[in-house]
Amino acid sequence: MTTTTEPVDLFVIGGGVNGCGIARDAAGRGLRVRLAEMGDLAQATSSASTKLFHGGLRYLEYLEIHLVREALREREVLIRAMPHISWPMRFVLPYSAEMRFESDTPVSKLLGTVMPWMKGRRPSWMIRSGLFLYDHLGGQTLLPGTKRLDLRGSPEGVPLKDEFLHAFEYSDGWVQDARLVVLNARDAEARGADIRVRTKVIEARRDGGYWRIVTEGPEGREEHLARAVVNAGGPWVEQVLKGTMGSDSREHVRLVRGSHIVTRKLYDHDKCYFFQGADGRIIFAIPYEQDFTLIGTTEATHEASPLEARCSDEERDYLCAFASQYFKRPVTAEDVVWTYSGVRPLYEDGAKSATAATREYVLSLDAPKGQPAALHVFGGKITTYRRLAEDALDKLRPHLPGMAGPWTKEAHLPGGDFPVEQVQAKIAQLGREYPFLSAKWAERMIRHYGTEAWEILADARSVGDLGQDFGATLSEAELRWLVEKEWARGVDDVIWRRTKLGLRLTPEQVQSVAAWLEEHAG
Repeated sequence: MTTTTEPVDLFVIGGGVNGCGIARDAAGRGLRVRLAEMGDLAQATSSASTKLFHGGLRYLEYLEIHLVREALREREVLIRAMPHISWPMRFVLPYSAEMRFESDTPVSKLLGTVMPWMKGRRPSWMIRSGLFLYDHLGGQTLLPGTKRLDLRGSPEGVPLKDEFLHAFEYSDGWVQDARLVVLNARDAEARGADIRVRTKVIEARRDGGYWRIVTEGPEGREEHLARAVVNAGGPWVEQVLKGTMGSDSREHVRLVRGSHIVTRKLYDHDKCYFFQGADGRIIFAIPYEQDFTLIGTTEATHEASPLEARCSDEERDYLCAFASQYFKRPVTAEDVVWTYSGVRPLYEDGAKSATAATREYVLSLDAPKGQPAALHVFGGKITTYRRLAEDALDKLRPHLPGMAGPWTKEAHLPGGDFPVEQVQAKIAQLGREYPFLSAKWAERMIRHYGTEAWEILADARSVGDLGQDFGATLSEAELRWLVEKEWARGVDDVIWRRTKLGLRLTPEQVQSVAAWLEEHAG
């Protein structure tokens, strides 16, 4: 049986970072918004990133100056808006004159033409010039600039091979990607949006002045009317465009798989490494979840279902071998404790390789005269999701009269209502007020929930006051929060997206979490 819901101004298909970002922005502008996600929020690409708010230093090689500038400007806006789930990080780029690089990028071709004896090389002055540009393109004020680093005897040089004597150190930012998505959805809901998970859009067709949209979800089959639709299907954007919405568009998406490995902690300091390879790729080695190191990413064309993206043994071994070119102690498959893989939905621009394909987002507006509009979102970077949302609503403005103006640049996300400089003070304060928390537990609570950690812990005076203890600092109080406030329904929603406690929980503990969710989350 199909029921018809109240008409809305904007219906968003897809609960990734772009869909939730657009829903939040639109709701804050006074629009009636509904979002449908066929699985869990951030289920695919948006929980499988390298977790960085960054400008994309390597994109300078491809002369994507506009993309880098926009991302750098956004980086600090976002860190200030969510200091609990994002923070500045210093990156160490080791350099050796013997290093060789891909010679097929625009910058490399230019260097090879002007200085043919430098083919395949990157002189120190060139890297320093690129970093100088990176420092100043975005007009940064929060993050410190680049400096030259002597690796001999320094903590940053200890884990590296002796051939690396010098490095450049620059700034970028870290973000808890899946939490970013959930917090955007929460803020959208707080501003009036209707967020529906496990709800698949099975058909969308124009009908007079509205889109008529049919969904299948926990409430059964429902029919929705909307003045405009945003297709933010991520890696499913083309499938939604041509299948669900019945368009004959010639636009295509290129699916590029990026795989990552997580190892036991490889070094003791809190900085990230930026490693460059002769094949033109770069990878990062990043301190991760207090006791681990994250290494990624690969890039390969992906032709299967996005939900079937897996880190293959070949990709794992590639990342291990790549990192081992830099680290003194080789990284092996035995060091790997977890892998994950996501699919980037890049706009098909005809580039000959996955690495060279544009990272610029493309917003395709379909608005025949006298008919309701649809906007299709191709590509994008997690760093530019907020600007993408603003641009999307600018395109829809003529079709949604009465919409208010932009507002998100100065607004914090739930739990992030404190200055970025006060993170450590907040962690210490939480530990003082709840002395039963270990130092790492207090840090995790602030890094996940910010000031909302106090709401979760409430008036607890002991671990026992938090209800059932599932292990690895996961309590029943936190689990209830995730179900009641953050749409968590299944065990992966909890242990691999809203938290990364799957790295620490035993199989028996995971089963206990699953059993509790089955009883309380439906």
